[in-house]
Amino acid sequence: MNRRISKTICYAFLLVAGGSETLHAACGFTHQGEGRVSAIADARTFRLGDGREVRLAGIEIAEDIAGRSKSALAALIEGRTVTLHAADDGPDRYGRQPAFVIPDGSDRPVQFELLARGDAMASPTVRDQACSRALLAAEATARAARRGIWAGSAALKNAKSTDDILARRGRFTVIEGTVSSARLAGATFYVNFGRRWTRDFAVTISRRMMTSVEAAGVDLKPLKDKRVLVRGWIEARGGPGRGPRIEVTHAGQIEVIGTARPGDGLTATATVPEDEGK
Repeated sequence: MNRRISKTICYAFLLVAGGSETLHAACGFTHQGEGRVSAIADARTFRLGDGREVRLAGIEIAEDIAGRSKSALAALIEGRTVTLHAADDGPDRYGRQPAFVIPDGSDRPVQFELLARGDAMASPTVRDQACSRALLAAEATARAARRGIWAGSAALKNAKSTDDILARRGRFTVIEGTVSSARLAGATFYVNFGRRWTRDFAVTISRRMMTSVEAAGVDLKPLKDKRVLVRGWIEARGGPGRGPRIEVTHAGQIEVIGTARPGDGLTATATVPEDEGK
């Protein structure tokens, strides 16, 4: 078992062992009703018998396995009575009710089952930090065991594999890599994973988001030479030849998982990308 996987397992274990409650208890929000599931619309959405449409909160689904994830969700809840839990019962912009969903006879949301099987990825949009950490830990155990989508390279990308990342433009993706430089330039904080700033993968954080990210436990300025996981939607701006980007809009998009490993290719002079600012 390599060092990265060992650290991931330890991270998940420590979150579980850190308290007497189980991981999913961190997402035990207010009861927002119940109903019988009448139809599965997609891998994250279903309808109740009374016509309400519910959207699973806290997870993202990889397009590569959307059919499989839909089948997994159907096996867990179709035709069953479920209870809905959320901070409030407000609908999203499409009229769906986002919620953590617990089927009858179970004590944990289906989100954690899907994450544990590798049929979903943890979403960074959950504002409650304890719940967000619990979701990340559930995903981490599946990723370490290479279950589901983590068995291949569809979801987890190497930050150095620019072409692979670009091919997932517009898709939610998790990327692992070593930070080559991290600095504020104007109103944007750049986390770079290569010396060619305009072509290599980079993460951008607006000045107004920096406080939220650091409040979630990520110290931005010392990120150089740190191993990190970044999750979000891949963008490519500026025309041909421009590298892929992820814009951080939620604090949970960046996780520090260790320091640089031998063979990462960093040198003492790789502190500022060679074309930064051009």
